Amino acid sequence: MSTPVTSSSATNVMLAIYEKKTVAVDLYRPLRNYIVFNYSEREAQNLEDDLETLKQMRNTIERSSAADSLPSRRDLLQNYFKALTAVESRFPISSDKDHVNSVTFTWHDAFKNKHKASQQNIHLEKAAILFNLGAVHSQIGLTFDRSTVEGRRQASHSFIAAAGAFAYLRDNASTKASIGNSTTVDVSVGLYYEEALAAINVAPLTQHFDKTWLSHVQLKAALFYAEACYRCSLELHEKEEIAEEIARVKSGIGALTDAKKLSPKGAAAQILDSINKLETNLKANLERAMKENDRVYLMRVPPASSLPPLPAFPMVKPLNMNEVLDASKEKMFASLVPDSSAKALSRYTEMVDDIIRTQAEKLQQGSELARVSLKEMDLPDSILALEGHSVLPTALWEDVEAVQISGGPAGLEGELQQLRDLSRVNHELLVQTEELFQKEAAEDAQFRSQFGTRWTRPQSSTLTKNLQDRLNRFAANLKQAADSDGKIERSMRDNMALMSILNHRPIESALPTLGKPIMSLDANEDAIVGTLKQSLRQLETLGAQRAGLEDMLKDMKRKDDILPKLMTSTGSYEDLFRKEIAKYNQICEEISQNLQAQEQLLQHIQAQNREFAGTFNIEDYKAACEKCYKQIEAAIAKYREIKENINEGLKFYVTLQPAATSGYSQHPPYTLPQAPPPYRVGSPSPYAPQQGQQPPHAGGYEYGQPAYPGWQGSYYNAPGQQPGSFPRPPYSNFRELNDQVMVDHRECLGTSSFELYRLPSYTTAFGMSLPGYTAVNGSSF
Repeated sequence: MSTPVTSSSATNVMLAIYEKKTVAVDLYRPLRNYIVFNYSEREAQNLEDDLETLKQMRNTIERSSAADSLPSRRDLLQNYFKALTAVESRFPISSDKDHVNSVTFTWHDAFKNKHKASQQNIHLEKAAILFNLGAVHSQIGLTFDRSTVEGRRQASHSFIAAAGAFAYLRDNASTKASIGNSTTVDVSVGLYYEEALAAINVAPLTQHFDKTWLSHVQLKAALFYAEACYRCSLELHEKEEIAEEIARVKSGIGALTDAKKLSPKGAAAQILDSINKLETNLKANLERAMKENDRVYLMRVPPASSLPPLPAFPMVKPLNMNEVLDASKEKMFASLVPDSSAKALSRYTEMVDDIIRTQAEKLQQGSELARVSLKEMDLPDSILALEGHSVLPTALWEDVEAVQISGGPAGLEGELQQLRDLSRVNHELLVQTEELFQKEAAEDAQFRSQFGTRWTRPQSSTLTKNLQDRLNRFAANLKQAADSDGKIERSMRDNMALMSILNHRPIESALPTLGKPIMSLDANEDAIVGTLKQSLRQLETLGAQRAGLEDMLKDMKRKDDILPKLMTSTGSYEDLFRKEIAKYNQICEEISQNLQAQEQLLQHIQAQNREFAGTFNIEDYKAACEKCYKQIEAAIAKYREIKENINEGLKFYVTLQPAATSGYSQHPPYTLPQAPPPYRVGSPSPYAPQQGQQPPHAGGYEYGQPAYPGWQGSYYNAPGQQPGSFPRPPYSNFRELNDQVMVDHRECLGTSSFELYRLPSYTTAFGMSLPGYTAVNGSSF
């Protein structure tokens, strides 16, 4: 069946609603005074621009005229309504002495201008603004050319917006504005034709509207009802339900006939033309249907009163104005936060924090449950072992890594060699010092034989007794250290095979491997592994999803600022809380679904892992791993023991020499001569007395006084030189101490039979340098 041509005309007459008129009112001064009194003069100054803007918008609305642009008028009304919402939440306007009590809003009726209403509350102001917004939208709708498709679309959008404004007025503002019956009836109008017809046919609207409005609504209601009957009859004809088709057509014709009888002579010609065309189509269809029924169907036509109501479906819906009039983002007077709003925000924040904390704990518990469950099943370690990627327990792996960073067992040999070198150097020092003592004793005996009683210096054994005792202790310490060194070497040699496992890089290569069973009954091993790996991937996906959900929770909380909505809310805070907190329901449900899915998946993984463990003999593999772990632990323990012993040895050798010489740093200063040039044993000293000569007197050599307790001899200065007083220099090592002691002795005696050595530099394992000896006059030997 072809689509029938509509009987409605594109040029149907539409009615526009005119705006309500108002009386001038001053908002600036009362609101500013309230800010000064309840906040501060400074706050009032900061809000000066907002007060001026509000004042300017109200003045523009008061001066409305036909010359104003309808779109700009619409925008002004919308912006002013949002500003009023911000004012409502911050400024209590009423007759109360503590409120803004010097503001009275007055508005005239749109249809009966002589009627007016005055109230000391902002609800009348908001209701009037909503009415005017709907009126402006209806006026905008009439400006479009409805003979074109685009014009009809634009006009429809405007009329839908008008309906939305009036619906918002009906559901939100009109009841609040009706306080004490001080309001006009125009703020309660609906726009569906049948509802409008029923409304304006009864008091108080029956005498309120012009007769042309009543005629227009009656004709429109009849036209739309008959159109619905016409459309329904076409569908009934297709289904061959002829009897009901005839009844529907008769009902539509009757509605049109009654409407034409009741309408006055001044009805719009376009509406009457549409009614006549539709009536013609209905009568033609009725004639055809009755003929078919009389000749073919012979069905009884039911009375119209017995028919069910026509199925109703709204072709358009009023525009939802909640978003258009949402003042939650309004910045006007934003700095004024009443105490009630601050407390409400605190309570809401606690509610949100409780949700976030509870859900975060669920997510963390879910992740921890997955981790513990996998650890108990040795997953995914056993899968990795099957693929040749065995892993160590974390703590053990960290210990192995620390050993390898410090050089590992292979590096112990180098440290042991440092120990040997230090031991050798100390033994060499011991031997050299003993030789020096022997030479000194021999030379003392030679001078005693040469000079006889004139050689009054104490015996060499007496002067060097303390040094000899210290040297003996030094020798004993070196012997004990040598024994310890030998034990370290033997321990390292005996345990090198055990410790060699620590040299593996990576260490995991030393672990046992897990392989397929030698014999397979059904060759199903790959399928078992594949199923288990797929389940583990699904578990990992759930874990990543939880991480994303946790981030979403934090982001939602960060963005959840309902203070603007609290400030503009005119209803119960609890209702707003329920609405706002409901936005967390979806993510809470997703978290619950994630945890349920993980619980079920873990049960599947446990069953799959039991099959995997039985197929691949995991228990034997685990036992082999435990044995290997113990071997690694024993190797680490032995390595640490040997390394600690070596470090103690190195520390001993480095600190032995300063410890041996520390007692000599306490002696007081004593007088030293200027050092002679370097010389070797057997070379005649230019300052020493020759065979048979007397010791020189002043003018040749000058006797000095000993500054050394127990020193009985004297020493010589070079001819013409004055003796110098020097503090005893610090000794950095045992060898330097011995060299200095012998230099002191020979300088005092003026002997030439003493050899000074140029000592080589030596760097210890700890970087300690043992430099060559420097004489008191600064020359190096």
